[in-house]
Parts: sequence; C-alpha cells; structure tokens
Amino acid sequence: MFTIGDLIIYSAHGICRVDDICEKTVSGITRPYYVLHPMENNHQLTISTPVDNDKVVMLELIHQEEANEILKSFKYPGMEWVDNPNIRFKLYSDIISTGERKEIAIIVNTLMRKKIEAELHEKKLYEQDRKLLNTTQNILFKELALSLDTTFEEINELVIRLIHGDN
Repeated sequence: MFTIGDLIIYSAHGICRVDDICEKTVSGITRPYYVLHPMENNHQLTISTPVDNDKVVMLELIHQEEANEILKSFKYPGMEWVDNPNIRFKLYSDIISTGERKEIAIIVNTLMRKKIEAELHEKKLYEQDRKLLNTTQNILFKELALSLDTTFEEINELVIRLIHGDN
C-alpha cells in the first residue's frame, strides 16, 4: 500500500503523487481510495481510485540501480519486429500493460529503432506505433529522469546515443 506523498506510476497518467487516502462510498460500497494528482497535469486533475483496484497498474517508482540497468538495455537491439501492425500493437500493448519496466524498455527500444530506420528512408513510423511510442516513451523516460535526478531531455539524448552506439 502506498502512503500520502508517494510518487507512483498510475496507468496511462504516468507519474502521480498520492495526495490522500480516504474512505469513499460508491454504489453503496464504502472502501479506501487513493486520491492521486498527475505530476504532468496543469489543470489540477484529481484521480480517485480504490486502493484495491486491480483493473489498472499502480507501481512505485523504480530505484536508481534498476533505472541504470534499463538505460544500458538500449545498447542492444529490441525485440524481433512483428510485421502485422494489428498483431504487433496487441502484443506490445499487452507487454506494456504488465508494468514491467525492463520489458517496456524493450518495446520503446524496438519502436525507437524502427522510427530512426524509417526516417533514414524518409518515411514515417506507422501511426499506431508512433502513438504507442510517444505515450510509453514519455512515461518511461520521465520515470527514469526522476529516479536518476535528471531531465527527460537528457534521458532521451542518452538513449539515442546508446541506440546509435555512441556510448
């Protein structure tokens, strides 16, 4: 269970702060809820979710050691490319939904490499892949930046150098 003030990863909202833990009654059922505030949101979005919600992924932030391991993984090729875009999207989405950062990094690595390759041939990444990459890369790199006390931009630049073999 998380405590007030913890920073967590909450599904597609990314990094959120636990602002409160309180009892709420919804549909006649009273139970404890987390009150979350996404760190990226300027519109003061507040999310309430049951403490025992098993329909979304809520994870504590990774530690520095794991963040460094994840970064090193970008030196190596990602996973084998699946040619069928629908099968690929389902496979990648299922892996991402597990919340396993090392596996998520492999997906981001694969998509980044494919994007770089497409751009070299003056092409674009398939739209579904581009959206999945942008969303997932955004959450993963911001978490890495927070864990390593740096910025999203520095993580992104480092990963690009690692992919190109410059580090």
